[in-house]
Amino acid sequence: MNIRLTVLFLLLVPGMVRAEVLVLVHGWASTADTWRISGIESVLASKGWKDAGRLPLSTHQAVSKTKLKTKQQKSYYRIHMPAQAPMSAQATVLLHAVKLIQQKHTGEKLHIAAHSAGGLAARLMLLNPATPKISKFVTIATPHLGTPRAIQGLDYADSKPFFCPGPGIDFLKTITAGNKYRSVKYSKPAIVDMLPKQYGGFINWINNQPHPGGQYYSIVKFADGYPGDEMVSATSQNMANVKAINDKVVTINTRSSHALNQNDGYILEAILSGKYDG
Repeated sequence: MNIRLTVLFLLLVPGMVRAEVLVLVHGWASTADTWRISGIESVLASKGWKDAGRLPLSTHQAVSKTKLKTKQQKSYYRIHMPAQAPMSAQATVLLHAVKLIQQKHTGEKLHIAAHSAGGLAARLMLLNPATPKISKFVTIATPHLGTPRAIQGLDYADSKPFFCPGPGIDFLKTITAGNKYRSVKYSKPAIVDMLPKQYGGFINWINNQPHPGGQYYSIVKFADGYPGDEMVSATSQNMANVKAINDKVVTINTRSSHALNQNDGYILEAILSGKYDG
């Protein structure tokens, strides 16, 4: 069969054209279900994307035993991340999941879309030479330069007023703030990794590392009354402000709060379908 006939064959056989897979990565204080609750999954479904399943929060061994569903022409997976852990641990879990997905979808284009802090974990994974090639890498409201909210979160978790020294304040905070305080308290490793770049640490380090080739996209959110959204400034959300990758980034601005919503799904699908490509 000559080259022309081969190309014609590939174009005519169902399921052999545009086979691609999308990996969805949630952010801090969230779960893999946020993609469904926000309405993004319904948007993807309306555009022909099929739900291929959820990979659970797990060790490498448990992830490796996960049975993936049958291949689809366009499919997506939701990764349940250990969102309270430091970015290094999150990136490790994500890498194991992505490698497993690649094994199931050999030869298909692989994309990643990550929300908020999940974008930092995903970027760290990209730096690992064992990471499969990523075609399109999309972050949504990710604090690429860090966020002052991380400073506030650490202050909230660590403060001990003079009238209640010692561990007693932890009990009072748990009573008054419930799950909100517990979430902050046990997420300190992840929060530390989101400290602004001037504090050094993770943000300063990752932003000075060479990143692999591919297409990068930043969905930058603007909420009323904020220089970005209520959690992350627009400057920080934009990967174009990271010198190591700024010449590879397409930026899409939208009016929205920090949380995922259905409109994010429409923007994401437009990116995947090539509407933002030059």
